[in-house]
Amino acid sequence: MSPLLLAVLLSLVSAVAYAAGAIVQERVAATTPAGTYAPLQHAVWWGAVALNGLGALLHVIALAYGPLSVVQPLGALTIVFALPMAAVFVRRRAGAAAWRGALVATVGLAGLLALSGDAGNTASSSLGTGQRGVLAAVTFGTIAMVFLVAQTINRPVLRSVLLATAAGVAFGIGSVFTKTVAMDWEWSAPLAQWSSLIAVAVLATGGLLLSQASYRGAGLAAPLATVTVVNPVVATAVGLTMFGESFRGGVFGTVLALGFGAVAATGLVLLTSERLAASRRRVEAGSDASSADTAVADGPDAPRDRAADTDTDTGTTGESGGVDGRVRGTAEGRPGAS
Repeated sequence: MSPLLLAVLLSLVSAVAYAAGAIVQERVAATTPAGTYAPLQHAVWWGAVALNGLGALLHVIALAYGPLSVVQPLGALTIVFALPMAAVFVRRRAGAAAWRGALVATVGLAGLLALSGDAGNTASSSLGTGQRGVLAAVTFGTIAMVFLVAQTINRPVLRSVLLATAAGVAFGIGSVFTKTVAMDWEWSAPLAQWSSLIAVAVLATGGLLLSQASYRGAGLAAPLATVTVVNPVVATAVGLTMFGESFRGGVFGTVLALGFGAVAATGLVLLTSERLAASRRRVEAGSDASSADTAVADGPDAPRDRAADTDTDTGTTGESGGVDGRVRGTAEGRPGAS
């Protein structure tokens, strides 16, 4: 089996493991009583942790055998695989827009894979110490600059996209340093990779914090789609420019690969947006059902009484007060009125 084929298979299994872990985590969150540490007491949650750990391990091994320009984009299949897996295992049907997005993303990624070089052309060279230092300096400088610019932006959506872009850069370059560790690792001298390991830890932590901050005030669709697209784009760019990776067909093949990448990114944006819209509809439907049950139990005078209570508590007629306001605020990524 060629190294490229092995990397592709490992990437596919990794994406399946990540998708399964995400589905299990979501089910635990939906069925576990509210509480910060409640999921820790759920045995199934630890199964999700194991699935995510397996996915991460397989991704690292895939990076050791295959080029960044192949392995990193294939990681986006996690979202694609989650669609049919959720339909089969938790009976969650997806809309037509989600399936169209999944199909478009799959076509784009298949095109990228078809243009990938053979094993002889894709044997990447690792980065030297100087290259790693320059890459780290440019990466942290870029992330810091984007973060500072985001703090000056008053429009929530634009600020969210900038923070998500910084998170995507952090995750993408984190995979680059992970690949250097995987390629240069020697069990006889594990501490020789200490600088790259520190870079991986800092970038992973920073990416997590930035992605979390990007959800504040602008919903989930825009930042999640941004991170999903920026991550493989950045890693692929580094693979092509610094690792000596290439696509079949020379310049024409590279341009065609970029086109397939754009197709895959479009599909991922469509899929992500539809899935989050569906999730929001489920939350709002549950809130409406809860409000209806409460109204029936309290009697016909309850709406007037609750409206009076709301006016007294908030001092307003309630632009976002009550249960609907809290659900709307949470779904858009900001605290609702309480």
